[in-house]
Amino acid sequence: MGRVVLVHGIAQQFEGPELLSLRLGAALRDGVRLASGMALQPDDVACAFYGDVFVEPGSRSGDLPPWDEHDVVDGLEADLLAAWWRRAAELDDGVSPPDEEGTRGPAGFAVSRLLLSRWVRGALNALSEVRFFQPVSKRMLVAELKQVRRYMDEPQVRRAARAAVGDQIGADTRVLVANSLGSVVAYETLCENPGWPVTDLVTVGSPLGLPVVFRRLSPLPVEGRGAWPGGVVRWTNVADPGDVVALVGSLASRFVSGPAGLVEDRTITNGVRMHDFQRYLTAPKTATAVAAGLQAAPA
Repeated sequence: MGRVVLVHGIAQQFEGPELLSLRLGAALRDGVRLASGMALQPDDVACAFYGDVFVEPGSRSGDLPPWDEHDVVDGLEADLLAAWWRRAAELDDGVSPPDEEGTRGPAGFAVSRLLLSRWVRGALNALSEVRFFQPVSKRMLVAELKQVRRYMDEPQVRRAARAAVGDQIGADTRVLVANSLGSVVAYETLCENPGWPVTDLVTVGSPLGLPVVFRRLSPLPVEGRGAWPGGVVRWTNVADPGDVVALVGSLASRFVSGPAGLVEDRTITNGVRMHDFQRYLTAPKTATAVAAGLQAAPA
């Protein structure tokens, strides 16, 4: 059990807790030491691993299915893809915005499905030209959409991911640092466990404010405001404006206030690796939030 617990994002199903701890733990320790002078030991940092909940039994080392535009499901997957496409068009003049007319209408199911597939193909082609997504294959993009949808829509996946976070929480744990989909997992798990000793939540590259995710949170938002995450005292949210996943960089207006006030939103620049968890962990604005949480904790 660590004083700080890291919660990874999507597309980590072929990693493991030890591998992630080596890389991400070192990044956080470097960031905290350089930003605050505080020296964390390897045992101070643990990594909650839930990537394996997306792997079918017996296929741990298998390849991804040959997904393409025909495999993107209408609803959350298509909505999330549209949100990424719109944001990419805002950030890159070379990307044309999506057709907002959608694929629904009086057409029958077969025609509607064909229109959706064509629209998805256009979205995948557009995103493949964006610097943010260039290292990611179209098949991997579809896989990432499906991981988000499975977490939000499949109760057994949601329970397993939350349990993975809970397994790393000990009596000395004070800070949770969570990236991407992991910020949703960490937030919901904290809401479910208000008695935990965690005092500080640090979200980085978080999609929590994205409407397609926000309206599906557990507990559900009330009158447009999300619940405060359990017994957390301070919540710091860090976002790179070029991070396509962190579409809504500011969370303060979307969640109710906590003991120390509203969510504190901080902006950074991660260079060409806008969404990379490691870049977020070495950033001074992330590291100082972690150090502040540890310094405020009782000895």
